[in-house]
Amino acid sequence: MAIDADVREKKSGGVDGSGLRQKSRESRLETEAEMMQAQQPLVAKDEEALEVRVANEEEDGEGDGEGGSKLPFSKARCIALVLTVTCAAFLNTLGVQASVIILPTIGRHLNIPDSRQQWIVSAYNLTFGCFLLLWGRLADVYGKRLIFIWGSVWITVTSVIVPFMPNEIGFDVFRGLQGLGAAAMVPTALGILGVTFKPGKAKNYAFSCYGAGAPLGAVFGNIFGGVLGEYLDWQWVFWIFAILGLLITVAGYYVIPLPPLQTEPISMRHDVDWIGGTLVTSGILILLFALTEGNVVGWKTPWVPTLIAISILIIVIFVVWQHYLEKKGQRKPLMKVSIFKNKQFSAAIIIMLLFFASFNNFLITVTYWFQDYQGLSVIQSTIKFIPTGVTGCIVAFITAHLLSRVRGDTILVFGTFAVSISSLLMAIPIPTTTSYWAYIFPAMILSTCGADTLFPILTLFTAKSLPAEDQALGGALINAVGQIGRAIGLAIMTAVQTAIMAKKLDVGVETIGGEGWETQPGDEALKVGLRGASYFNAGIAVVAVVVAMVFFRGAGKVGGKH
Repeated sequence: MAIDADVREKKSGGVDGSGLRQKSRESRLETEAEMMQAQQPLVAKDEEALEVRVANEEEDGEGDGEGGSKLPFSKARCIALVLTVTCAAFLNTLGVQASVIILPTIGRHLNIPDSRQQWIVSAYNLTFGCFLLLWGRLADVYGKRLIFIWGSVWITVTSVIVPFMPNEIGFDVFRGLQGLGAAAMVPTALGILGVTFKPGKAKNYAFSCYGAGAPLGAVFGNIFGGVLGEYLDWQWVFWIFAILGLLITVAGYYVIPLPPLQTEPISMRHDVDWIGGTLVTSGILILLFALTEGNVVGWKTPWVPTLIAISILIIVIFVVWQHYLEKKGQRKPLMKVSIFKNKQFSAAIIIMLLFFASFNNFLITVTYWFQDYQGLSVIQSTIKFIPTGVTGCIVAFITAHLLSRVRGDTILVFGTFAVSISSLLMAIPIPTTTSYWAYIFPAMILSTCGADTLFPILTLFTAKSLPAEDQALGGALINAVGQIGRAIGLAIMTAVQTAIMAKKLDVGVETIGGEGWETQPGDEALKVGLRGASYFNAGIAVVAVVVAMVFFRGAGKVGGKH
């Protein structure tokens, strides 16, 4: 190319070729200097990194079958990448649900009273929900690949250590540390997909697969925990969890693209809103702690409503601080308040909160119905969850095809309606002698269908609504809202169930679940309480249906090229 340039320069007549080359080099250096000054001072801005690699490798990529658009890498690598990041969402909910099944076993082994066993699950959920936003922004600054791999390494190490903890405090602490690693993986997974795949068929499949990860993890968590808890020591639940984490670490190292090296060594610490991170983390931590403990110590305990009020105040201060940073523009806010001006995005967040609360509560209610009311063993309950796992895999595949063929509002209404009907079937006074296949089986199938259609379309909509630099933050936000929905929904559902049981037995609310409290299979008060809780679950899902119908009316296809 240089020789051709010399020939052209000499043929142009009378102008010295070396002089032109010198001017060309000077002009190019000036242009590069201007570009370096214009760049945001980030060492490894992940979305730019992935876009550069996509552009460099696109010529060798394969078509996704839609309009000749290109895959960013070979088809095999794309599949490996999607499965790797999907496993982050899958592993998160798998770990939560599997530990729920083996709670009584862990409690007996570590001498943990029933009233405090929920902290085995809550410690994980607390750190996971609290650090999502901060990890999401750190991923946008330091690089999604780095944060994803760090999170998977962390969760692998802590999962190995957890079963060796000899007491309740140590066990709960390391469960919380597990959640810290998961909080680093989940939002970065969505961000990686968002900046890797261009709009088209491949992106639809990628987001459908990722979106199915969380609900499938919840469903298979019951099977996973039940089988291991029945036939192996409970410690193997965590050790196999660690093995899965290690596999994700290795796969992520090889299939997630490396960002190009930045030539200018600039510190990134000044671009992170540490004040906002402290505010939102402490605010959500206090809120989730108060909601979790409220059902244990009683909602009338003075410090419970006090902590809730303090947490709300801190979150309000966080929002005001983010608005100030966004308007002032000297530092990038942790969360852009302006993104909520998009009514459909805000509506999607509300739907996610309501859906996650209803779906999670449904799984817990069904588990209580099987084990506490019907008196089934862990493995017997696990067998009844198997059809939902099979259905989830099928629906996840079908949803990928629907995203580019069916209107978004239709999918949203169907998903929210299916989740509401599943809880309603558990609520209506059907005779308890009715076959599992007549109403519980359809309810579980509908809940899985709803979850595996809602989660993909909401995550894809989030990715399309936000710019590339906010992809990981969007993933963090939608997952944080889901965790808050889970905590608030479970707290309210438990309060409803407890109040109904207390009224049925004509005792005080504090008596239900207190010291010495036991229920027997077939207990009438338990049946009424669980059905009342199911009415609540159906109600919040119906609200999600209304939100979808009002704010997404006329919405087009979410999947596609544009």
